[in-house]
Amino acid sequence: MSQKLYSLGETKRGPVQIGESAEPFIIAEVSGNHNGDLQRALDIVDMVAESGAQAVKLQTYTADTITIDSHKPAFTISDDHPLWGGKNLYQLYTEAHTPWDWHAPIFERAREHGLIPFSSPFDFTAVDLLESLDAPLYKIASLEIGDLPLLRRVAQTGKPVILSNGAASITDIDRAVQTIRAEGNDQVVVLACTSSYPASPAESNLRTIPVMRDAFGVQVGLSDHTMGIGAAIAAVALGATVIEKHVTLSRADGGVDSDFSLEPHELKALVEESKVAWQALGSPSLQVTTGEGESQRLRRSLWVTSDVKKGDVVSEANVRSIRPAGGLTPGYTDTVMGRTFTADVEAGTPLTWDII
Repeated sequence: MSQKLYSLGETKRGPVQIGESAEPFIIAEVSGNHNGDLQRALDIVDMVAESGAQAVKLQTYTADTITIDSHKPAFTISDDHPLWGGKNLYQLYTEAHTPWDWHAPIFERAREHGLIPFSSPFDFTAVDLLESLDAPLYKIASLEIGDLPLLRRVAQTGKPVILSNGAASITDIDRAVQTIRAEGNDQVVVLACTSSYPASPAESNLRTIPVMRDAFGVQVGLSDHTMGIGAAIAAVALGATVIEKHVTLSRADGGVDSDFSLEPHELKALVEESKVAWQALGSPSLQVTTGEGESQRLRRSLWVTSDVKKGDVVSEANVRSIRPAGGLTPGYTDTVMGRTFTADVEAGTPLTWDII
């Protein structure tokens, strides 16, 4: 099991770390839910800060850096896609991209709130932009996991790298992790991800989370495209240290990702409940907790339940297993029955070896 802690530096909220001994690192993905409006993007940042999440994430590309303007079938999303059917890639990415000159004000607003701002770069020029803004970590999107030159460039920054494994094989993941480590960067987080929008919980396969952690020796988490927060909370219980969810101010406002994005109250619930899930993991050792002191005091034991005289025989009529503790444990019931009292004893006295 990986015990590494990845430090993301100091914010106005204090130091931020990713790891099993730190509370879950909640990433709010803006994606295209700014709907082409910088003020809406800034409002989303404000909302994320109010939720208690630690990070806000963008995607850094233009339609021209991620694809070409072609209407050939290969460049067109299948008609039966539930959200973007029939659109060509260039059209979708033109609608969804975050203009590069928005990055600085969005990063600045995030830092004013003590949030960690970062992004997914899709080419070298995007990395250069994000480095100029001193991004403290990077995310490689699922469909870029095989872009080894991009992985090398990101790894060379020396900053933590988060990989989503949507639509990737175990070979793809291993190659990506090894590519990053070959650059001397061992700060890797692999996110379980189902690369469908929205994703079905039945296809989340969260049991891969501890498997990836142990197989690759990395921090693990979930990039979740299901509706709601149930899958994310379950992921924390399976060892996820990072949770990424798309967010919006309101699904009713529309937007390329709005259908599977969390609204403000849902993001707040995710932050609160994922922390509860993390705290509840506790320790694998079976022991009495500090908070159970009173319960332990009230456990059953053997008590004298009616007044007895010296020489009386111990029987069910005068000794019973009742609450609280203080007397012999109930396991001695058969041993003490039939013995005699060595003194007069009043009811409400714990049964101990010195009185029988």
